[in-house]
Amino acid sequence: MPSGVSSPRSARGSQTTWLTERPARVRGALRVGGLTPLSTTDWPGELCAVVFCQGCPWRCGYCHNPGLLPARGRRRIHWDDVCAFLSRRRGLLDGVVFSGGEPLAQGGLADAIADVRRIGFRVGLHTGGAYPRRLAQVLPQVDWVGFDVKALFDDYALVTGVSGSGDAALESARALIASGVDCEFRTTVHPRQLPPATLVRIADRLVEMGVRRYALQQFRSTGCATPAFMGDGLRSRLEEPWVAAIAHNFESFSLRLA
Repeated sequence: MPSGVSSPRSARGSQTTWLTERPARVRGALRVGGLTPLSTTDWPGELCAVVFCQGCPWRCGYCHNPGLLPARGRRRIHWDDVCAFLSRRRGLLDGVVFSGGEPLAQGGLADAIADVRRIGFRVGLHTGGAYPRRLAQVLPQVDWVGFDVKALFDDYALVTGVSGSGDAALESARALIASGVDCEFRTTVHPRQLPPATLVRIADRLVEMGVRRYALQQFRSTGCATPAFMGDGLRSRLEEPWVAAIAHNFESFSLRLA
């Protein structure tokens, strides 16, 4: 890894690998900030590589990949390098997950997904739903989506810092559910923002919308760049009985502790 650059992190903390190999042909379509060669956690039940896309329009305080927030990062992995790497992993991986940042922030995502499918991999996508139209465009080309629910939809701006973000997320969530694409909805829990009563209301809303798979993920301080979210001694309370009450409402429920 180049000195002075923090690797993006997978869903539960795997470090990325930086590629240095360069083929003769350079497209540069997708701005990639990192790559995890192998993950068992970013797409449940699948062995996958994770491509971390640069850029995100939201500014969630608990973000553990702050280096991916700007549209252009300090270091960049060229897309052709990623494709060359993936071509050598045929038969070793089940699929490729596009994560971020927010992958849908980039107009080149659809072409990148097509490249991955041509190589022979299934495609997963992590998104917060910031771009409903782009999500609708790529849904027919993806096999699984991990959808991050930040808060009650009316309260999104309190987490993302962006007015109207809840409307976009709600539209995206509805489109995902209607599409029938395999998916998991999940919420990262920091007790400063999401106390148990709010989480129960979020779960009830998702059940009403038709969500079948849901996960609660405990906030991890690793990578977080917001001092107010670190070391404040607050407990997430994810091991208390109210969590079991939520779990019974979903076909599949996961609790991911730090």
